[in-house]
Amino acid sequence: MAKVKISAVVNTRNESENIFDCLKSLGFCDEIVVVDMESEDNTKEIAKQFTDRIYDHKAVGYVEPGRNYAIRKALGDWIFVVDADERVPRTLAAKLIEIADKNEVDFVRVPRKNLVFGQWLRHSRWWPDFNIRFFKKGSVEWQDEIHSVPITYGTGINLEEEVGQALEHHHYRTIDEYFLRALRYSGQQSKELIDSGYKFDPADLIKKPTGEFLSRFFAGEGYKDGLHGLVVALLQFFSILLVYLKVWQAEGSKPRNEREFTPIWQAGFREKFKEFRYWFLTSKLENSESKTESFFLKLKRKLL
Repeated sequence: MAKVKISAVVNTRNESENIFDCLKSLGFCDEIVVVDMESEDNTKEIAKQFTDRIYDHKAVGYVEPGRNYAIRKALGDWIFVVDADERVPRTLAAKLIEIADKNEVDFVRVPRKNLVFGQWLRHSRWWPDFNIRFFKKGSVEWQDEIHSVPITYGTGINLEEEVGQALEHHHYRTIDEYFLRALRYSGQQSKELIDSGYKFDPADLIKKPTGEFLSRFFAGEGYKDGLHGLVVALLQFFSILLVYLKVWQAEGSKPRNEREFTPIWQAGFREKFKEFRYWFLTSKLENSESKTESFFLKLKRKLL
């Protein structure tokens, strides 16, 4: 049997619309391992066109627990972790083969070109979106927490922030898909918050979602992504709000009377309104073509 140098591992659940194009782009790998997490469509049947190394794993609502299992099943010296809604351009494939041949590093952070509602988001904190995806077996392991950063051992590098070296990620295609995923993930995220010792603070219903919106739309320059940038920032606002609402629900949906609650929401809005003004003035300053206007915008921002 020929030595397996690069193993691609793909975790799936109901990915019949994505899996063919994903696996087709992995032809440069010596092995493809698919771990299916209780799909109810024909994902596994499609995957059989590309590999016979298909395994089953319990569905837990998110991918991390299944990733370590998939990696253990892989035979390659190098592991390439790919999501079913991702595609690998030939230029990236060539770069990964080169890295494996040189064998000078232990893990690689790969940028992702995120396509959301059909548009590549170049800002909004969605680019370059580095993820640790290519590594020597034994150099990386995932924790069980949702969206957790993997544990690494050894030396790592970042690929260049170039489209040709980026995974093509066909992310949310419809609003319904976004909401369904937010509903699914928020339960696990709220549980992890509670398990970490967090106690519900009503002000966080204002501060946390608004902070996320400001981070995406202003600090992350989401406004440069046009309408898509605004839509995604608002959806992220909702996603974070949902997590904290579920914490409140888990603690019994305790009421707060008007006298007790009024200073809480007023303080929360006051803080975030100040942040909003700062970022609003910053965005205007960036687009200002007048020295006089720039001076007064800087002055206003300083006086906040």
